Amino acid sequence: MQFHEVRFPASLSFGSLGGPERRTEVVTLANGFEERNTPWAHSRRRYDAGAGLRSLDDVETMIAFFEARQGQLYGFRWKDWSDYRSGSATRELSFSDQDIGIGDGAQTVFAATKTYRSGVHEYVRPLSKLVEGSVRVGVDGVELTQGSDWDVDANSGQITLSAAPSAGAQITAGYEFDVPVRFAIDAIQTSVASFQAGEVPNVPVVELRI
Repeated sequence: MQFHEVRFPASLSFGSLGGPERRTEVVTLANGFEERNTPWAHSRRRYDAGAGLRSLDDVETMIAFFEARQGQLYGFRWKDWSDYRSGSATRELSFSDQDIGIGDGAQTVFAATKTYRSGVHEYVRPLSKLVEGSVRVGVDGVELTQGSDWDVDANSGQITLSAAPSAGAQITAGYEFDVPVRFAIDAIQTSVASFQAGEVPNVPVVELRI
């Protein structure tokens, strides 16, 4: 995977447009009923980086970032301001935000996830790009200490405990996370006159499967 562990400037992604995309195949039968299926187990996010540009300095910053990634060649981190925390957007991160595993007395490595619930239904999203310094971990309601009790690979989303939790123990965690993305184009067209008139360039980015 060709990926640069660098985040697109968060001040520019703040005003961007985008969100999750699903792919659903719908077949209408002769009797009018439908059969629906999806080849995707997980959603894929798309954004427009151009929507967050507010000045010519922003345009210059974006072009420099694009050139450093060599267009679509290298992936990078993206902060989705509408969904970048393990818990509620309006409250402080907690080590109990997400259930990430159940102890079996042997397993020490657990993957970061975020669960989306609506009624009795839920979707568990795997996370791979955690924000360094934001991660908190607990076992059975007790917060653990980073370094002595656990460590994290923020580039893969893997949390490693120093000792295997006992069978049935609940492992929880809280964190901020980025979305791994790449530019979805190899060419950016900008015009100073058009930008000053209120027209921003279209700069699409798309989530990477990692």
